[in-house]
Amino acid sequence: MSTKQPTAVAVYCGSSIGTQKSYQLAALSLGKSLASSSRPLIYGGGSKGIMGVVSGSVLESGGEVTGVVPWAMVKAGGEGDKGVGVGSRDYHIVLDEKGRERVNTIVVDSMHERKIEMAKRVCGFIGLPGGFGTFEEILEVITWTQLGIHNKPVVLINVLGFYDPLRTLIHSAIRSGFIEPASKRLVLFVDGPPNLLPNATAIPKEDPEWIKAHEEFDWGTAALEALDGWDREVVSRKSPFDWGRRRNAGVGADVDQDEGGLAGA
Repeated sequence: MSTKQPTAVAVYCGSSIGTQKSYQLAALSLGKSLASSSRPLIYGGGSKGIMGVVSGSVLESGGEVTGVVPWAMVKAGGEGDKGVGVGSRDYHIVLDEKGRERVNTIVVDSMHERKIEMAKRVCGFIGLPGGFGTFEEILEVITWTQLGIHNKPVVLINVLGFYDPLRTLIHSAIRSGFIEPASKRLVLFVDGPPNLLPNATAIPKEDPEWIKAHEEFDWGTAALEALDGWDREVVSRKSPFDWGRRRNAGVGADVDQDEGGLAGA
C-alpha cells in the first residue's frame, strides 16, 4: 500500500527582522508562492521577525500554516529578537494570537522533538536569512540526508548573498577532504537575479541596482522550482545505517521501528 507523500515545506528563518528590506520581501515572496501552489508551511511558530513575515504572507494569501513550538518557549514567553534590524524589538509567542487564529499550533516538549515533528511533515526544506538557530537547523537536515535518515532537498534563498559564506565553507571542507565533492548537491543555493555588473570582481552588495533587483526578484517561485527540481536519485545513495531499527531493551535484539516518521522518508 503506497503512502501519500507530504507536500508541505519547512521554512527555517530568523526570529529577528534583519537589517535589509530585501530579507522581508524574499519572505513575502516565498509565502505567496507556497500559498498559490497549495503547499502548507511548517515553521517554528513565531509571529514576528522573518518567521512572522513568511507565515503572515502564507495566511494573507489563503494558505495553510502549522507552527511547531517547544513548551518551554511557550511557558517562558517566547524567543526574543536576537538582532538589531529594521523594526527590531522583543516579542512573545502567543498561541491563538489575534489575526493568526488559522495557524495550526503544535506544542512539543523539546527542541529536538520540534525538529523531528517539522521534518516528518514535509517534502523539503527552505532556508531564509536567520541566525544560529537557522544555521543549525539547516545543517542538521542536510546531514540527515547525507546519513540516509531521510531523502529531502534543502534550498537556501541567497538574498543579497546572505548564504555565500556557507557555500564558501562547504567548498573549503571539500578541498580539505572532509566533504565528498558529490555531497555539495545536498544543498541548493538560489542566487536570484544575475550580477548587474558582470565585469566586477566581487558582488556589488552596496550597489543600489543590485539591491533593487533582489527586492523585486520572485524568490518564492525560484525556491520552489529548485525544490521540485532536486534529483533524489543522483544525490542519494544507500545508507550503511538502518535507521528504522531499534534495540529491544532487556533482550538485546533488534526490532523494527520508524525513527519518528523520518527513516527512509
